[in-house]
Amino acid sequence: MFIGLTGGIASGKSTVSKMIQSKGIPVIDADKIAREVVEPGTKALRAIIDHFGEDVVNQDGTLARKKLGSIIFEHPKEREVLNQIVHPAVRNRMNELKTQLLDEGARTIVYDIPLLFESNLFHLVEKVLLVYVDEEIQLSRLIERDQAGIEDAKQRIASQMLLRDKRSKADAVIDNSFTLEETKKQLDSILNKWSIEK
Repeated sequence: MFIGLTGGIASGKSTVSKMIQSKGIPVIDADKIAREVVEPGTKALRAIIDHFGEDVVNQDGTLARKKLGSIIFEHPKEREVLNQIVHPAVRNRMNELKTQLLDEGARTIVYDIPLLFESNLFHLVEKVLLVYVDEEIQLSRLIERDQAGIEDAKQRIASQMLLRDKRSKADAVIDNSFTLEETKKQLDSILNKWSIEK
């Protein structure tokens, strides 16, 4: 079974991802892959430099994320260009990992995709597992985690689809508003219900 694990910023998705991995279930992490595909020497980084110029690279050859971020923030059309470079590279790498895991005998693979809803990637998975917290908890956790100001935190939450709107479209929801023990219980119960094998 292919499961899509998603949430919102500061909802605790990474915590649930770690819990899943500790059960021996493989997780393909889209964010991690998105960083890997733009490392120095990659085709995607070359394409980014060709389009955006040498300014978006640090002295050590790594991508200057903040600089690139400010460009695409101010010019939405440029964000499209960046996505057309990065997304295919991420998808190819995810497919390679999936094939490798299946060859190794994996029965269940979890895709950790923060923007599963926003990017409409439902075709990749059979079930969607949403890590949910209410908006007040999300805001306070984000401010605490990133030492962000309240306005900055609100903007970042607003840039994603609201968690309450994702609830109705998810196959199962973990309410991560309580203790880690509670979260773990909910996860165990969902995996049992779905008869998950490693």
